[in-house]
Amino acid sequence: MKVDFGGAGDILFEQVGRAGLVTLSRPTSLNAINHGMVSALARALSAWEADRAVERVIIRGEGRAFSAGGDILDVYRAGLEGKASPDFFADEYRLNAAIARFPKPYIALIDGIVMGGGVGVSFHGSHRVMTENAIFAMPEVGIGFFPDVGGSHLLSRLPGELGMYLALTGSRIRRGDACAAGLATHSVDAENLPALTEALCETDDVDGTLSVFSGEAESELNEAIIHAIARHFSFGSLAEILESLSGDQDEWARETLATIKKRSPTSLCVAFRQVRAGAMLEMDECMKMEFRILNRMLTGHDFYEGIRAVLVEKGSTPRWQPETLSEVSEERINAYFAPLPDGELSL
Repeated sequence: MKVDFGGAGDILFEQVGRAGLVTLSRPTSLNAINHGMVSALARALSAWEADRAVERVIIRGEGRAFSAGGDILDVYRAGLEGKASPDFFADEYRLNAAIARFPKPYIALIDGIVMGGGVGVSFHGSHRVMTENAIFAMPEVGIGFFPDVGGSHLLSRLPGELGMYLALTGSRIRRGDACAAGLATHSVDAENLPALTEALCETDDVDGTLSVFSGEAESELNEAIIHAIARHFSFGSLAEILESLSGDQDEWARETLATIKKRSPTSLCVAFRQVRAGAMLEMDECMKMEFRILNRMLTGHDFYEGIRAVLVEKGSTPRWQPETLSEVSEERINAYFAPLPDGELSL
């Protein structure tokens, strides 16, 4: 039975058996999350939480991606016109927090790319299923932004400093490494997703059903790289991480350092601090911290410059301000985390 919670066809809702079934339906845009989709999913979760006939929620993507992120081009255009508004992000962050506290099983079936805003509507749920096609990344530092949508909570809790590595490099990982780190809870082959979805809509045992369909997935990061990540990214400052990488003549360390040096210096400093801080905060506190950062990003330079270079004039080189890490002062970074004069994010 189809249900209308809005979203203008970009997100579809059905009630099937015991489940509320959500389909992200913007395949030509790789299911990028827009404001209408955020609002519609929030309404659906509120209704389904109170509906005793809906015992679980299943979310999936249409086409070759789960969701490649948030639809930020509208934000970019508004910022160029001096009309940047945090409203989209405020509602998105509220949704992320609502998913994290949702009292019923929330099952994300992740087949294809999942980044940014797509991570926010999937990885805070109780069950995260990844296929062989799934690719996880939080690449925001590459566009002068920061790993938001609860990244401070999610990444800070990954073992072996994997979260800090992902935050500072924007690197991609697949299901084997995601399962090993606890990002994904189950590994299911893509060809079995239709049967799994049907079973999840009817079963009285979600965990048992997922176990039947789930199999092992091999990690792609070898033991040497896993140990290198834990060693290099464990330091108490960004400068020490970079110094550690620069002192290692291993090819992986050189390539990792080169990748980081291409990122926005401001974003790197912000991301380092938010991940370290997030380890000590609950989800709601993380979202309030991220909203503070977001408001400052919207009035800065690098976010718009990164979008221009990466998404608008694809392939061009961004011109960050400041250009180097040595030019980013501690006072400047402190300002991103300072309380908002007009009030904090309400959840």
